[in-house]
Amino acid sequence: MGVLDWFKRGTQEMMVARPDGTKSQVVWKHPDHTVPMKSQLTVDADEKALFFRDGKVVAVMDAGRYTLDSSNLPFLSNLVDSFTGGNVFQAEVFFVNIREHPGIKFGGRIGHVEDPKSGVPVETMVHGEFSFRVTDPEELIVGLVGMGRAESFMVKAWLKEQVLKVLRDHIAELIVKEKWPLLDVTSGAYTEELETSTLAALGRHVESYGIEIVRFGNFVIGIDEGDAENLKTLYRDAAYLRTVGGVDGYQKFAAGKAMLGAGEGMAKGGTGGGPSGGAGLLGGAGLGVGLGMAQMLFRDRAGGERLAPAAPAVICGACGASVAPGKFCSACGKPLKERPPEGASFCTACGEPIGPDARFCGSCGHEQK
Repeated sequence: MGVLDWFKRGTQEMMVARPDGTKSQVVWKHPDHTVPMKSQLTVDADEKALFFRDGKVVAVMDAGRYTLDSSNLPFLSNLVDSFTGGNVFQAEVFFVNIREHPGIKFGGRIGHVEDPKSGVPVETMVHGEFSFRVTDPEELIVGLVGMGRAESFMVKAWLKEQVLKVLRDHIAELIVKEKWPLLDVTSGAYTEELETSTLAALGRHVESYGIEIVRFGNFVIGIDEGDAENLKTLYRDAAYLRTVGGVDGYQKFAAGKAMLGAGEGMAKGGTGGGPSGGAGLLGGAGLGVGLGMAQMLFRDRAGGERLAPAAPAVICGACGASVAPGKFCSACGKPLKERPPEGASFCTACGEPIGPDARFCGSCGHEQK
């Protein structure tokens, strides 16, 4: 070893500081636990230096430049190696970054959450970023990192799992408990409320390790695009049903939707449903059938109860309207008599159905002419 190499090595040993390339790491351990007396310790403004001996913290140094000498740092006297005549002390030195670390990205699935407005379970996801800082360096090293060579990515990976775990439980709980419609949640209407309550819940999981989750950055709750379109359709149909009101309004609405769906299916010519085009027709008609689900799933905002399924309709023999079964027609008020099937005969006096060749009515005895 040349004189220059010996001088460089000796100079490096006399400097105890975090290298520039490691300053983004949460925790960095000085590689040599044998430190010459009168070495220069440099602690940056955004970090603390911790001295360990036999697994215990013996000193925590704040920002500044220090000459490591037992005359001005009394704790060093307990670290001196007796075989070196007081020229070397033994210690493990850790540098812990205490600034706020932003832009930690995370993401994952929340799972199936029941939309309170429709009762439909929807696959829900969350992604975004958060920031954290170390509040107690000793707790971080002893409780989480350990005394080995620290790896910062492990700290961040663990924090991501904690954030996702708490968000998964907390978001689902709040949506159900507060009855927040999922489309409102995904629009960002409740982002501030979710952030505040989630940060409070996260504190209980990470504070014992000397860490604080400070804030969320871009924080998005999402659902599948297909599920979002289905919910929008259900919301829209339910709003219309509340507007038209009553069984008649629902029946007309359902009939119109069914006809529209059937027309769309026939226009497609059965694409994707075989040569007969049956699948296209049934697929379109299914739009109308699905409206029964809309009526059953949605709650009436005024009463808070789910709408009852629509009763089957009958055709009034007097006015021809499609109405609910009963004693009287809800459209014209006359006694409700169902219209006979197409091609059937009925009495010219009382209107009751009769046989095609009957000469007299079986109900009133009137002669048929």
